[in-house]
Amino acid sequence: MDKIVIHGGKRLSGEVQILGAKNAALPLMCAALVGDRPTTFRHLPALTDVATMVRLLRSLGCECSYADERTLTLDPRGVAQGTFEAPYELVKTMRASVTVMGPLLARFGRTRISLPGGCAIGARPIDQHLKGLEALGAQITLRHGYVDLRADRLRGADFVFDTVTVGGTQNVMMAAALANGTSRLENAAREPEVQELAIVLNKMGAKISGAGTPTVLIEGVDRLDGVDHAVLPDRIEAGTFMVAAALTGGDVLLRDAPVEYMQAVIAKIQQTGTRCEAEGGNLRVVAPERLKPVDVVTRPHPGFPTDMQAQLTVLASAAHGRSAITETIFENRFMHVPELNRLGADIVVNGNTAIVRGPAQYTGSTVMATDLRASASLVLAGLIAEGRTEIRRVYHIDRGYERIETRLQALGADIERHHDAPA
Repeated sequence: MDKIVIHGGKRLSGEVQILGAKNAALPLMCAALVGDRPTTFRHLPALTDVATMVRLLRSLGCECSYADERTLTLDPRGVAQGTFEAPYELVKTMRASVTVMGPLLARFGRTRISLPGGCAIGARPIDQHLKGLEALGAQITLRHGYVDLRADRLRGADFVFDTVTVGGTQNVMMAAALANGTSRLENAAREPEVQELAIVLNKMGAKISGAGTPTVLIEGVDRLDGVDHAVLPDRIEAGTFMVAAALTGGDVLLRDAPVEYMQAVIAKIQQTGTRCEAEGGNLRVVAPERLKPVDVVTRPHPGFPTDMQAQLTVLASAAHGRSAITETIFENRFMHVPELNRLGADIVVNGNTAIVRGPAQYTGSTVMATDLRASASLVLAGLIAEGRTEIRRVYHIDRGYERIETRLQALGADIERHHDAPA
């Protein structure tokens, strides 16, 4: 099993290219199923979650072919002869697998999906997905750990989400795109990845308006075409590299950072004294001599994203003073805190708030990654720790960061991936 080894204390400088967004790419790949012709995506990140989605789509009968590492063509014409089933073996490894529900139901009238897995950061139920699809006319049964959905043809409906859900909004939006009539989704997620999905569906021939606001209108159409589309750059990856630069006293240029979708993250990082300057389509991050404490509350977009909470916790731990980090989106999303404390942080969790006192005097040790963003926080702490930090179970980080060690090396970090021989 791979591990990442870091010798901390190096200042980061230079340029890093921000790659395509995982959280945009996965639902876009599912959207290829609602078209009746091939769709090509460019700027795809080379991540294990993307590879898992390719395996799932192939298992459904979708032909997946790479022109190069970042260009993937999906041909859904073979899905009609498939099983319409997303099996446990694939869904358990990646929660985003459930996003095939809406497309399969809308296009083929049936699907069978295992209940999801993914990061161990809370319950994250799919009840809002199912309620939304049921409002469109789906007949749903749950048995033996699988959800069966059937519909002759979905019909447009008005639906109000009980809670803001990105995946639920995407699933119902894709299903409604092929429904008979008009749908109105209220309390819809406003995330950039929802907006990106609407852009692609509209390029395919859908009639969607309001994406990026709490009210989304979808006028159903009879068919959707294939498209060619470049995936949106990853705002969470960009935010992670911003924190790396700020922590290490660095000066880093982030190429193609999606600044328009990062205002909450930029604002909080600037509050630490870090200089953030948009330069064309890029973002320059220059660390201050002394980091200031910062209070953060996670919120749905356009608020501060929960996927940046662990990284901001590390930045706060290096600041001089007391910071409060409050998590309102997921329960159980402070699993990185015990490992950060092992390295020397002073963080106390009380309910959904972590009180962080800094500056931490990090010293290297062996730590264990528990989920995707927690693993990123351990890498960040290792960059400023004295001595050697070893991070195990790095398969978590490979789900959302492409070759993070080589990209940090290019900025000056002393970081390597070690491949342990199997026992």
